[in-house]
Amino acid sequence: MGTFCSVIKFENLQELKRLCHWGPIIALGVIAICSTMAMIDSVLWYWPLHTTGGSVNFIMLINWTVMILYNYFNAMFVGPGFVPLGWKPENSQDSMYLQYCQVCQAYKAPRSHHCRKCNRCVLKMDHHCPWINNCCGYQNHASFTLFLLLAPLGCIHAAFIFVMTMYTQLYNRLSFGWNTVKIDMSAARRDPLPIIPFGLAAFAATLFALGLALGTTIAVGMLFFIQIKIILRNQTSIESWIEEKAKDRIQYYQLDEVFVFPYDTGSRWKNFKQVFTWSGVPEGDGLEWPVREGCHQYSLTIEQLKQKADKRVRSVRYKVIEDYSGACCPLNKGIKTFFTSPCTEEPRIRLRKGEFILATRGLRYWLYGDKILDDSFIEGVSRIRGWFPRNCVEKCPCDAETEQAPEGEKKNR
Repeated sequence: MGTFCSVIKFENLQELKRLCHWGPIIALGVIAICSTMAMIDSVLWYWPLHTTGGSVNFIMLINWTVMILYNYFNAMFVGPGFVPLGWKPENSQDSMYLQYCQVCQAYKAPRSHHCRKCNRCVLKMDHHCPWINNCCGYQNHASFTLFLLLAPLGCIHAAFIFVMTMYTQLYNRLSFGWNTVKIDMSAARRDPLPIIPFGLAAFAATLFALGLALGTTIAVGMLFFIQIKIILRNQTSIESWIEEKAKDRIQYYQLDEVFVFPYDTGSRWKNFKQVFTWSGVPEGDGLEWPVREGCHQYSLTIEQLKQKADKRVRSVRYKVIEDYSGACCPLNKGIKTFFTSPCTEEPRIRLRKGEFILATRGLRYWLYGDKILDDSFIEGVSRIRGWFPRNCVEKCPCDAETEQAPEGEKKNR
């Protein structure tokens, strides 16, 4: 009951404005269409309520809908948790390991990052999700991941209902000729006849809902596997990128060190329990975290400071080798690029061959950075920032020459 109250008891009514956004409108619309059509199809045309199986099936559909909506609203309204305004570490000497946020007038706690959309420093920030119009972080990571799990499972059940409804209703209506297949939409197979006949409108609505269910299963299912993968390593999406850049920095300068992610306990089960608990409240306070043996509480923040000072790692220069229209999910850039498009409100950059980009972070098939408008590499010039496909660019030739610099010169850096 306490957890339920935490969902409906908002700090202020301004939180309701999160619903007035294209992300929640589309997400809730898909949930409403799939669940409503599944219940209608099941009761009227496939599995009536007067049968035991029909009753159990109907209860399961309601159960899926309730659990999906519960975790969705929990992720949206409970939120990720924010670093207190004006926060600073108890030991003043520890502030040398932390970055200072000018907007929040506070130090960034370990694993926290500033979100430009929320305009706050978010505890254990993973990403800002447009579908919940909020950040995914410390407090709502479990609810968000459960939503990503339950939504595909519910859609698989709904898709089964849609397929079986169309099959049972159309099985005896097909008339096979030599050259055509005709469908008699006026006939009905079930006896007694349903209250509402399965007509053309019902067929079209069911087919549309089936498409939504299958699309949601694929798209959201992929997001779930991405999330569970980083949870088992006790990472966030941002931290996985920091780790990648750390390894790149060590390899580039040929340093005699190995970067060890400090928050990975070494046990997938222990990592899992830091996010998912029986009480629904994640472990810790979001400000301090247990670290593995041999690591420092600020090991990751120290690495971030190194990367911030290292301009080569912070922003890698790329040259555009192929035009890109700026489409959210470009079909002409490969199937993997299409299906792994970043799920974020951040814009895409339109690219033309010969332009230059400073990439600051990225995914396997996408990069994020600034486009230099005057073809120069001088700091402070006007830029356009956003995402772009990785296969549209290549490392700038001047960076390639730098990578071939003598070994002693690299180490001196």
